Amino acid sequence: REFALKHIPNDPLFKLVSQIYTVAPGILLEHGKTKNPWPNVDAHSGVLLSAYGLVEQDFYTVLFGVSRGLGVLSQLIWDRALGMPLERPKSYSTAAIKAMYAKK
Repeated sequence: REFALKHIPNDPLFKLVSQIYTVAPGILLEHGKTKNPWPNVDAHSGVLLSAYGLVEQDFYTVLFGVSRGLGVLSQLIWDRALGMPLERPKSYSTAAIKAMYAKK
């Protein structure tokens, strides 16, 4: 969302998604339809892809799958090559990883 606010604030689809982002959580909470009504990253990813020229919506799922595959592959490399554990979102810098590897 922050990226879109900075780079495509006047895009009509972004404005629509922003409106949904504002309205939907209150409605969902009011009707008890969800525990966490806030949209995840996918709420804006399609708008960003479209704004940057990828209008073939059938490819969005492919991009998601490829990105997941690359993430899994990089984790496998960290595990096999460096004996490092699975990385979580609160990640390490390259310098920290080098320091941990040097200790082994």
